[in-house]
Amino acid sequence: MEHATGSGPKEVLDALTPWSVLQGAGFERLAGGLINQSWRVVTAGGEYIAQRVHADFSDGIHANIQAVSSHLARRGVIVPRLLETDRGDLFSDRGVAGRWRVMERLPGVSFSKCQTPAQARSAGALVASFHSGMLDWKGELKPIGFPFHDMPRHLSDLGRALREHPDHPLRDEIKALAGEIFDAQEESPIPGDLPQRILHGDLKLSNLLFEGSDPPSRDVALSLIDLDTVSRLPLYYDMGDAWRSWCNVGGEGPGDARIDLEIFRASAEGYFGALKLRLSEAERDSLVEGLERVSLELCARFAADALEESHFAWDSEAFPTAGEHNLYRARGQLSLHHQARETRNERARGLFD
Repeated sequence: MEHATGSGPKEVLDALTPWSVLQGAGFERLAGGLINQSWRVVTAGGEYIAQRVHADFSDGIHANIQAVSSHLARRGVIVPRLLETDRGDLFSDRGVAGRWRVMERLPGVSFSKCQTPAQARSAGALVASFHSGMLDWKGELKPIGFPFHDMPRHLSDLGRALREHPDHPLRDEIKALAGEIFDAQEESPIPGDLPQRILHGDLKLSNLLFEGSDPPSRDVALSLIDLDTVSRLPLYYDMGDAWRSWCNVGGEGPGDARIDLEIFRASAEGYFGALKLRLSEAERDSLVEGLERVSLELCARFAADALEESHFAWDSEAFPTAGEHNLYRARGQLSLHHQARETRNERARGLFD
């Protein structure tokens, strides 16, 4: 582990200076994360997470995080709180080096893949506690800085990317994929007149922390992290995104994605068993297609960024370019979308029986 008093990436050393409590701390880069860059920071008094925030996010997300985390803490729901700078700011703007923030590091272990139905059941109950806990919050949320869970905008961005990158080496492949995306969207129009709930916005499994790495502690969900995308949206966006991640027990590529229906049923049992808010029939019905909609939406986002190569982080060891990685991801999400459609009736029984 490197230390802020010795050698190490200068950007991290500089980023820690607004928090005097962190001076002399050790730090190490954390793997993972599609957007922000993260470091573990260790001091004599505790551990923290430092992040360089992606430029696409607005400054306002930090006020959202602090307001929501404070509200949830009063209801016993554990989420990380931001550590203020010495001046009382929620983040530090380092100019060309970007914006940085620090938050408490919560105990627990994260998983990229769901291990057992019991783990999914506990995860569902934890998410229900988040949704239930935010039911009575009346505050305002600031825009996050870019269109999120906005399928018409994502389709528009995909069309624009195709027009603006006529010479991109992947354009023909993306154009063919875009045709499939637009066709699939026509078969699954966006539902209207649904309640706007306060959602986490990014419920991939790695954004949940569990008690331990091994059974039985791995099946005990403790807390939610990464509140950048907290928004008011219909509920199916959150649960669709959760099921997109939790129920895919394969990989992210087109030949790997595989929906595990036992995990789906267990997560639904855990969620509805702990949920304290009453859903209308239309709202419950929208959850059936949530997995389909969110996987198709993410497919469109990956496809656009395969040409733009500017938003999502990528694995430079496994892929020659960001575009290649995003195309691979997009095809994987389209495969997941098709599987979700094929299992719609069986998943509906898992939700309503």
